[in-house]
Amino acid sequence: MSEVNDIKENTGEPETSATAPHMTTVERAELLLRQDEAIAGKVAGGASLDEAIDPTNAEFGPEAHPEQVQMRVAKRALMLKNGEQPYPVHLDVTDTIEAVRARYNGKLEAGEETQDVVGIAGRVLFLRNGGGLCFVQLSAGDGTKIQGMISKKEVGADSLKEFKQMVDLGDHLFLKGRVIASKTGELSVFASQWRIASKALQPLPALHKELTDDTRIRKPYIGMIADEKVRNMVRRRSHVVTSLRNTFAKRDFLEVETPMLQTVHGGAAARPFTTHMNAFDIDLYLRIAPELFLKRCLVGGIERVFEINRDFRNEGVDGTHAPEFTMLEAYQAYGNYDTIADLTKNLIQNAAIDAFGSTKVTLQDGSDYDFGGEWKQITMYGSLSQSLGEEITPETSVEHLGTIADKLGVERDEVENHGKLVEHLWEHFYEDDLYEPTFVRDFPVETSPLVKAHRSKPGMVEKWDLYVRGFELATGYSELNDPVVQRERFVAQAKDALAGDVEAMDIDEDFLEALGVGMPPAGGMGMGIDRLLIALTGATIRDTITFPLVKPLN
Repeated sequence: MSEVNDIKENTGEPETSATAPHMTTVERAELLLRQDEAIAGKVAGGASLDEAIDPTNAEFGPEAHPEQVQMRVAKRALMLKNGEQPYPVHLDVTDTIEAVRARYNGKLEAGEETQDVVGIAGRVLFLRNGGGLCFVQLSAGDGTKIQGMISKKEVGADSLKEFKQMVDLGDHLFLKGRVIASKTGELSVFASQWRIASKALQPLPALHKELTDDTRIRKPYIGMIADEKVRNMVRRRSHVVTSLRNTFAKRDFLEVETPMLQTVHGGAAARPFTTHMNAFDIDLYLRIAPELFLKRCLVGGIERVFEINRDFRNEGVDGTHAPEFTMLEAYQAYGNYDTIADLTKNLIQNAAIDAFGSTKVTLQDGSDYDFGGEWKQITMYGSLSQSLGEEITPETSVEHLGTIADKLGVERDEVENHGKLVEHLWEHFYEDDLYEPTFVRDFPVETSPLVKAHRSKPGMVEKWDLYVRGFELATGYSELNDPVVQRERFVAQAKDALAGDVEAMDIDEDFLEALGVGMPPAGGMGMGIDRLLIALTGATIRDTITFPLVKPLN
């Protein structure tokens, strides 16, 4: 194998075509179809690849395919003309790139050959076409790479010529051949057969350059191909969710599914998305939280229940908020906010260990963060009193709290009450400063309509928020199960809604009837999966969501 060398990078920026604002989606799609048909017609008539395309787009205009895409469309047409499938149904794939790499990596000397014949497939990331020998680098989905070599001596002159003509960066390629090491020791598959497994019509971006944020967010599939951090986030998210489910299974929790379309929005203070159901001719809300349905499960006798669910809130977008997100909620009969805090700590610590190998994780900025050990606990009223230098209690008047807020320049809501002012003041001093894991306990009753009153502190409820690295990660309650008190709380929320509070909950009579059947004492918790990934990695929420919602360019 004296002719064997290694791959050199050979890639450039893809061309992009501008979409004219005046052209509708259908009109442009029809334009591109006509161009595809024109190219295929020229190829069928005997034109060469170069003759089949029009780099200037004189006929179809600037909204049509750019030159690189035209050439790939022409190659697809040529394959079909020659009786070859550019998207075959089956290929003789016998091994994965990962398995071949694991079996032989570091075990072959430079120039050493084996008689082990493998059939592999992967995406073409680099190409180098030489005289009698071509080199290709194939990548598996997880980024594991292997070199392929296509030699005239092995596949024949015609096959090698076709390879040079037809294969592009980004194509999925099948290779069958012996496992060898190149002259420089690069693990390789020396092909006796090759075949395009899927023809890529769109070129890849330049892989030696950092992807722009816009490309990474608007085209996550490109990020998965080109950026190891994006691939790792998808896998770590999956590992974290698997870990959560395993922890629940060990504690005898059942996973259920609750409705996304709801006739009454509730379970959290948030502005809902609305839609309309034609069959019933009724307006519906997209779920803002699954809480009220999971509590119905407690009523029905499912005493340990959880759901990993998609929620929708028609609110702002920033580094920790998204309009569509994944929430974990869990409820345990005969528990309370203390037992549910222990469950939450166990869930997060196990997720860190299962996904990252330790409770100490390394964030994207290179710093370490430790989720291990016991976690700090403070009370909302106590910590606020300490910061203000005066005692704040549930009896402190709205007027006095408003005066303090105005003096400090704290932003206030249009619809204010004691609880909201206390939370705004507390956030002014603490929200961004609680770096180590900290449970903030005992909230005002006005802002927690689904929480049981504190057993020893009038005017407060048994609720905690968990803060990590300066943002709220999870919340937990001793759940309210008195249907009379719950009705009082719902009525207070409804009055706030009438006064203009768009986040206030509606009165859910069906839920009140379920509570009337009898819900056992319980502890409950909610935690954003996206936020958990933020806490574990130091990423933004858009980085943690595989397909984030973004505003269309046109």
